Amino acid sequence: MSDQTNERKIEHIRVIEQDPETDRQGAYFDRIRLTHRALPEVSLAEIDPSVEFLGKRLSFPLLISSMTGGDHELVRHINKNLALAAEACQVAMGVGSQRVMFSSEAAKESFSLRPFAPTVPLFANIGAVQLNCGVGYEDVMRAVDVLQADALYLHLNPLQEAVQPEGDTNFAGLSAAIQALQQRLTLPIILKEVGSGLSPADIRLGLGAGVRYFDVAGSGGTSWSRIEHHRRQFDATDLGLKFQDWGLPTPLALKLAEPFLDQATLIASGGIRDGIDMAKSVILGASLCGVAAPLLQPAMESADAVIAAIEKLRREFVTAMFLLGTSDFSALYRNKALIVEER
Repeated sequence: MSDQTNERKIEHIRVIEQDPETDRQGAYFDRIRLTHRALPEVSLAEIDPSVEFLGKRLSFPLLISSMTGGDHELVRHINKNLALAAEACQVAMGVGSQRVMFSSEAAKESFSLRPFAPTVPLFANIGAVQLNCGVGYEDVMRAVDVLQADALYLHLNPLQEAVQPEGDTNFAGLSAAIQALQQRLTLPIILKEVGSGLSPADIRLGLGAGVRYFDVAGSGGTSWSRIEHHRRQFDATDLGLKFQDWGLPTPLALKLAEPFLDQATLIASGGIRDGIDMAKSVILGASLCGVAAPLLQPAMESADAVIAAIEKLRREFVTAMFLLGTSDFSALYRNKALIVEER
């Protein structure tokens, strides 16, 4: 592949495969200890973990977070397997950045996923900074239409762009551009970080721009700063390593966002590695929990491997609900009385 953006997609996957430390394993959720109920007064068989999001009922609050896309057989294989698994398990899915579509017509195929996931929420994805780099409403709608998306992720990644050799770093006045886009769109925008967390100031700007959905995407999981470090082949600096743990851990980002929950819907992602982390995220105010890295290797194998990984997460989440004595999502959501200790 000669296209630079296309090549970068494959480079990212290879770095993740070759460097296990791109997953920072922050384990920030381990600092939260939950109440154990020896008399939960509920039947495990009757636990209902389902939740409604964007008018669609999900089997439990899982989002397959954004990973990849482009003109390459590997990324087409990954995205198809993820979409098939999302449909089979009735969970939501966000795609990787669709900017590659604008320079490679063939890349569209990797995002044409609605035939594989006809009923679940699908989120299109464009880097917000591209609104300052010539990407306009018509381009965004091409990304939305190819996926037949229910919502649009605008991802915010200033750290990744600052470290990336070819990064776009003009984030000036971006909230105004986001507002102008949201006013024209008929579907919701979800503002999403990519591993450094959204601060209260960011959420406040987003609300002012008319955005009501936010993926806090904190630190503790995949470090895009470290990934981009590996791509700075001719740069002697260690900028990407220096900032590999920069940002707000996901539990902290959720806590800081709590005052906005009467106006905003939160998604938690960044370092969520099991169903217990998911339960803690819902207690802290998340309506969905995004997981990416643990599903990448299964997606490279088969849809069945992804389904098995998702079912494992679901069993863990339901078991946590049972041991907390919570029979359904509403009993878990924002129930901070279930937290007994934070270290």
